[in-house]
Amino acid sequence: MQNLFNFLLKHSSWFLFIFYLIISLSLLFSSNSYQRSVYLNSSNQVVGNLYTLSGEVKSYFDLGSVNKDLSNRNAELEKRVFELQEKLEAINANGVDTTYADSLVRSNYHFIPAKVVNNNVNQLENYITLNRGRLDGVEKDMGVIDHNGIVGIVSSVSDHFCVVISALNTKLRLSAKLKNTDYFGSLVWDGISPENILLEELPRHVVFNAGDTIVTSGYSTVFPEGIMVGTIEESEKQHNDNFFRMKVRLATNFYRLRNVRIIKDKYNAERKALEDKSIAK
Repeated sequence: MQNLFNFLLKHSSWFLFIFYLIISLSLLFSSNSYQRSVYLNSSNQVVGNLYTLSGEVKSYFDLGSVNKDLSNRNAELEKRVFELQEKLEAINANGVDTTYADSLVRSNYHFIPAKVVNNNVNQLENYITLNRGRLDGVEKDMGVIDHNGIVGIVSSVSDHFCVVISALNTKLRLSAKLKNTDYFGSLVWDGISPENILLEELPRHVVFNAGDTIVTSGYSTVFPEGIMVGTIEESEKQHNDNFFRMKVRLATNFYRLRNVRIIKDKYNAERKALEDKSIAK
């Protein structure tokens, strides 16, 4: 207690100065409208800056939930795109009878948003781990895409996670074609660059140019038709001269892979069972 008293006594001149300063400012701002308005404007600006800073900090910590919401919306929009594509195909196949077309169309696909928790690009056989599993509806052999294009195929599933065979895996082969044509071939990674993939076995009479778009063919239960793969950079004839091999620039950036979508085809099991049954005969 004595120490506190000594401290106050020692610095009494400062406390007295602060006391008189507060009284002076109070009298100044209360008696003069101009000074009062300056004070209010300044204080409002300070408070506004504090609120702005607080809002930015809060927005930063809300980014996780915002990204999740955007991913869900993207999945829903992608589903609607496929629905519209199917409707257009049905209309083209059946003339102008849109009622009939609408009765035929039922979207085959459901998209499950997921986040990449592990990813490799520097091996010959690269794999990706996602934070969605069996309890989220994920099954083996489902296709995986991001907002740019193909990513890979689910190879194994646990309750809460799944492992994906990356498109950057020398053992994976996918069916792809030139956009707006029926000419297709096999996609395979050569293990060289994570930015490129090869499209092999494309017939040599096919006409194409550098920059043309490559998309999935739809000739499998994994990917719907029309999923972006990339664009042609260059080509060469294969060893027997009957086919082209194309170097394709991947649309997907595997270095920055983060949010993806798993494609669930509700008719996949039925189709696969029928195909297996036919092959077994």
